[in-house]
Amino acid sequence: MNIALWVVQGLLAVMYAGAGGMKLLQTQKYLAQMKWQENRKGLVIFIGIMEWAGVLGMILPMLTGILPWLTPVAAIGLALVQALAIATFHLPTKDYKTLPMNLVLLALAVFVAVGRWGLFVR
Repeated sequence: MNIALWVVQGLLAVMYAGAGGMKLLQTQKYLAQMKWQENRKGLVIFIGIMEWAGVLGMILPMLTGILPWLTPVAAIGLALVQALAIATFHLPTKDYKTLPMNLVLLALAVFVAVGRWGLFVR
């Protein structure tokens, strides 16, 4: 189970690092692709920062052994980011083509949260 959790954590870290990086480093290009977010530059940057915080929290605490309980907290945070993205952006704008990926990322984040939380709650 530990190996599966690490694989999923790594996959989530790569996915969110890419998505967050695009929101942070290429904000104008991202906004141009997502026309419905034109007036939300601050929100896009905030989401990018939260995604990067989730990436760091997903990997570093378990890797270093320093405050490892932060890993499931980070996974919960990424699950919330994904759930809010689905509920407030993708469904209202009828952006259904991205829903399968959003749901997979949500499920993987919940898997990590539940799997890692079990290490600390016994």
